[in-house]
Amino acid sequence: MNIQPNTVSNISDDQELAKALAGVNGFGDADTQPVAEVTQVEEPKSNQENINPMPSPLPLNPVPQINPVPQRDELEQIKMEAVNELRPLVDKLILPPEEKFDVYLLLIRCTDDRTLVAPAHETARMIEDETRRATALLDTIKEIDYLSAKPGLEENSANIASPIDNQPLLV
Repeated sequence: MNIQPNTVSNISDDQELAKALAGVNGFGDADTQPVAEVTQVEEPKSNQENINPMPSPLPLNPVPQINPVPQRDELEQIKMEAVNELRPLVDKLILPPEEKFDVYLLLIRCTDDRTLVAPAHETARMIEDETRRATALLDTIKEIDYLSAKPGLEENSANIASPIDNQPLLV
């Protein structure tokens, strides 16, 4: 085993490498061309007189609405019309039980119609996912509690009457 480095070939290789690197970096070789001088571009003079100020924004003129958005009362009226139209058709909906229950729940909450509780309960019982079924049954119980605590129209109109003989008003 020869441990002595071959210095002759390394020196020539190193010299060639040094020349190559000197050529890449722009050092050393006489046959390279000098780089032309870089000219600097003169910056424009900043005169306050030459600067045009930004034009002021035009005043906003309100544009009349072609299709005005319905007011809240109008939207509520449209919603109630749609609910009343949907009520007799809800049994004809072809939906999964989860979605059909949501429709029943929406109708119950919009109308306080106690007759919808039984079909909503039946639909809740048909839900296959136990977690979702449990939630639907719980919602049914909550709606029954709400409707049971809420006085009916007949009771409510009787309670609005003015007090007689200093009796307290029942509300």
